[in-house]
Amino acid sequence: MKSLCLVRHARAGWKSGVASDFERPLDPQGREDAALMARRLRDYAFWPEVLVASPATRTRETAAIFAQALGCSAANIAFDEEIYTTDLEGLVTILRGLQEDSARALLVGHNPFITILAEWLSGERLHTIPPCGLVALEFPDLISWQEIAPASGRMLFYDHPGKQ
Repeated sequence: MKSLCLVRHARAGWKSGVASDFERPLDPQGREDAALMARRLRDYAFWPEVLVASPATRTRETAAIFAQALGCSAANIAFDEEIYTTDLEGLVTILRGLQEDSARALLVGHNPFITILAEWLSGERLHTIPPCGLVALEFPDLISWQEIAPASGRMLFYDHPGKQ
C-alpha cells in the first residue's frame, strides 16, 4: 500500500529585488503557517520516506520546514523543476517515477495543479487547496507507484492553516 501527502507551498510575497515569480520567498505568515502545518502533519503521524518539491524559492522553503519538523534532512529533498512548470499529466508522471521501495511520499507544489492532482487522485471536489494546505491520500490497492490512476486514492485527511 502507498500513501501520499500533497502540500501547496505556504504563502509567499514579493520582496523588493525579487525579479521573478520563481524567486518569491515565503512571507512571515507563510513561514508561520508552514511550521504549523508541518506540526499537524507530524501529529497525523504521516512520516514520508521521500520528499519531492518544486525548486521555486517558496516551495524549497516550505519543504525545508516540513523536513525539519518531520526529522528528515533537508539534503534528502528531491527538487524537480517539472513540478513548477508542468500540468496534471506531468505531476502524474512524477508520481509514477517515485522510488518503488518508498511507501509514503510528500510532494510540495503549486496551484492550480496541486488541487487538480488531489481531485484526480481522490475523485473528490476540493475547489482550491489554500496556501500550505495539505491533502493526504492512501492507495490501498497500490503496490507500485506506476499504478497511480484517477480516483485510486482514498482521502485520509485534508487540512489547512485556517481550519480549526
